[in-house]
Amino acid sequence: MIPNLLHDLKESTKSVDLLQTSLIINNNRIFMTYFGTLINQEKLHHDVLSFIQLSRNELDRVQDLQALIPLEGMKISDDLDEVLNSVVRGSIFLQLDPHLHEGLIVDISDQKTGHRDHNDTENEFSVIGPKVGFVESLEINLTLLRRGLVTEKLTFEELSIGKMSETRIVIAYLDGITNPEYVNTARQRLSDLDFDIVFESSLLEQLITDNSNSPFPLFLSSERLDRIMYSMLNGEVAILCDGSPFVLTGPTSLFSFFVSPEDYYLPWILGSCFRLIRYFGVAFSILASSFYVAILTFHYIVIPRELLGPIIESRSNVPFPPVLEVLFLEITIELLREAGSRLPSKVSQTLGIVGGIILGQAAVAAGLTSNILLIIVSLSALASFTTPIFKISNTIRFLRFPLIVLASLWGGFGIMIGLMLILGHLLRLKSLGAPYIVPIFPFRSNSFSDSFIRSSFTHLNNRFFTTRPLSTKRFNAKKNKDIGDDYNNE
Repeated sequence: MIPNLLHDLKESTKSVDLLQTSLIINNNRIFMTYFGTLINQEKLHHDVLSFIQLSRNELDRVQDLQALIPLEGMKISDDLDEVLNSVVRGSIFLQLDPHLHEGLIVDISDQKTGHRDHNDTENEFSVIGPKVGFVESLEINLTLLRRGLVTEKLTFEELSIGKMSETRIVIAYLDGITNPEYVNTARQRLSDLDFDIVFESSLLEQLITDNSNSPFPLFLSSERLDRIMYSMLNGEVAILCDGSPFVLTGPTSLFSFFVSPEDYYLPWILGSCFRLIRYFGVAFSILASSFYVAILTFHYIVIPRELLGPIIESRSNVPFPPVLEVLFLEITIELLREAGSRLPSKVSQTLGIVGGIILGQAAVAAGLTSNILLIIVSLSALASFTTPIFKISNTIRFLRFPLIVLASLWGGFGIMIGLMLILGHLLRLKSLGAPYIVPIFPFRSNSFSDSFIRSSFTHLNNRFFTTRPLSTKRFNAKKNKDIGDDYNNE
């Protein structure tokens, strides 16, 4: 028997949404323990408290309390694990003073809020898997996390940021898994903010980032519930902002921005193949135009003889040097992107397709560009859309331009200088104090199973060592492998 369940429940989790209150009804002191993000407040008042108030007798036992509530599935328990397991699923735990060694479990979970009130993941679309996205309401977002991660380890800490807005910010992490150093860093940076209005998580990201002068995003921003849960299970800290459907997680690495939830919903061979295609697409998008400029300006000797004729013919009527030709097309593509993103969705699709075809044909006919460059720039723009996270695609779009300028100045040597500068910048970047390009630097061979490729789940039993989690094991890989072997043997 547990001598005082009320105290033990409070010690089991430090989350701000675990509420413990007491009421005096007809000389009976009743203690209530529940997660405010999970229960239905209407059920609590109409189906529980209202019937208790009808009683005019003193309640001596928990059984007397159970007889007053007209709900099914109630259970009397003195087992801490059973009570915790019920509370994290939306039940309320009622206790009578002085009988705090046991209590009544009543299921008043809010099923509607947990399963219906959410956005569709339009910006991070996935063909396979759930399409549950966060909304602007902080309470609903916390409920979605509570129902996705059914564990008492899930902890919420609430802060108020902004002198004029008083915006509610919640730090979410898994107690016993997430390294406290990252939680303390996030808490300290948020507490030290001196800003008037904070109305979106993107603004919050710029205020607490490790390097505000970097074009690379140092926090992963996502609207997908499954992505945020997976990040938290690996020991990352999540930051939720009231009024924003996007959640920040950190510390993150550069390679996390090329991971799609579909990688885990498909067989690992297909998931790895598609992830490698994304890396190839990013490399092609950054380097294709700059290589075109470098080769035609300095290194035309490397062009195969079979291609030399078509290239000369395509550029015979172009009066501009390659660098101006490339910049003209690249800026045109960016103008089409910006115009398409500001227009309604149906109009923007028509503008992107029709505008691209008409402008491309007109530019070639007018002798402003060549057919070959038009193909290269089009493929480069298409390849930049392979990234699952929008913010990293903006970085890729930006990096093309300095590399094009360096290629026009020094050819291939200029491209190498640009790549070395980018690599040196990446080596210095940190996310919540953690290195940004792990497992490359510092080198962590045990984290390669889910970086460039996605290994089978039997090899993903350990959490990433890059986040230095307190608990490294996720599941028993040998047991799962044995189950598969047993079926194969049958």
